[in-house]
Amino acid sequence: MKWNTVSGLPGRPARSPRPLWHNPLRPTVVAAAIVAILGPFTLFAGVANAEDVSAAPSPGCAVAATTPGRTLEHFAADGRAGSYIRDIPAAPGPRPVVLDLHGYLEPAVIAHASSGFGDYGATQGFITVTPQLDEPGPPRWNFEPQSADMHWLAGLIDHVGATLCADTRRIFVAGLSMGAFTTSSLACHLSDRIAAIAPVAGVQDFPWCTTSRPVPVIAFHGTADPIVAYTGGSGPNARLLPSPDGTGSSVGTDRNGPTVNGPGPASVPESVAGWARRNGCGAVPDRQQIAPDVYRERYPCPAGTDVELYSVQGGGHVWPGDTVVPFPEVFVGSNTTSIDATQLIWDFFEAHPLPE
Repeated sequence: MKWNTVSGLPGRPARSPRPLWHNPLRPTVVAAAIVAILGPFTLFAGVANAEDVSAAPSPGCAVAATTPGRTLEHFAADGRAGSYIRDIPAAPGPRPVVLDLHGYLEPAVIAHASSGFGDYGATQGFITVTPQLDEPGPPRWNFEPQSADMHWLAGLIDHVGATLCADTRRIFVAGLSMGAFTTSSLACHLSDRIAAIAPVAGVQDFPWCTTSRPVPVIAFHGTADPIVAYTGGSGPNARLLPSPDGTGSSVGTDRNGPTVNGPGPASVPESVAGWARRNGCGAVPDRQQIAPDVYRERYPCPAGTDVELYSVQGGGHVWPGDTVVPFPEVFVGSNTTSIDATQLIWDFFEAHPLPE
């Protein structure tokens, strides 16, 4: 693993050339080849040319320019204190922002290396913010309605907009596992501010969720996930996760220690279907095999409200395409290199800014 000599934070090597299905689905690059292999398909029904949509500069655009690069910053609000890895590209502002949320037990530095958003944003021109709260016990999030953690994250988005030149029409959130639960929750809390979300290994359709506008969703999940089961609820290995104080299991009822909130009972396809209903989409998705071990379900949605699910056949509790962080396969299951979630997510985000 490469390390940034200035900040001491890990840097991800440039992504190597991939098979056809790893490339962003841009019509000018690979559409003809994909049609030849898979037959006709529909491109993202979001903004035809996202670059042509006017930006909404944040208050930070009026302050002095910030030097591009990677730093570790600190932020406190709503009775919470934390830090975040901040990656600023050299591209001129206003810039899109990707909030990259870690999972349970997973420090921000590992989430940052696993997703690779920081390095990818340097080439694509978006800001990446990878946060973590400062509190005893393992890294975690309280994703319940109106929790202090939700308010802290909302405040962090405000803080980023006040200190950097961000495009408030292009604020996106992605996360793995508990970070995916929190991503789903933030979309419910801040649907008027978050343009689109990407829950990986943990999309949730909370019964309490209401939104003021449709929030586009691109989700990823392994069908053999042993932590967050594809069929709903916790997988068999979830009980091996320690409670916050380390005295018992993190899930279910445990007399030896406190537990943490886990996934809801709905299956992954059911949760994604819930977002499709919320966005006013049709009930039956188009299902295509886009790689040897990956199926994509794309719902028929009104323009700009797309909902998609990438199901990795036999895949585990991991970020698809991650080759940097060596998570133990015996615990999290297997990963795939047939797709790269980071590239697919950013391609989806690019096509789905907030409507004017």
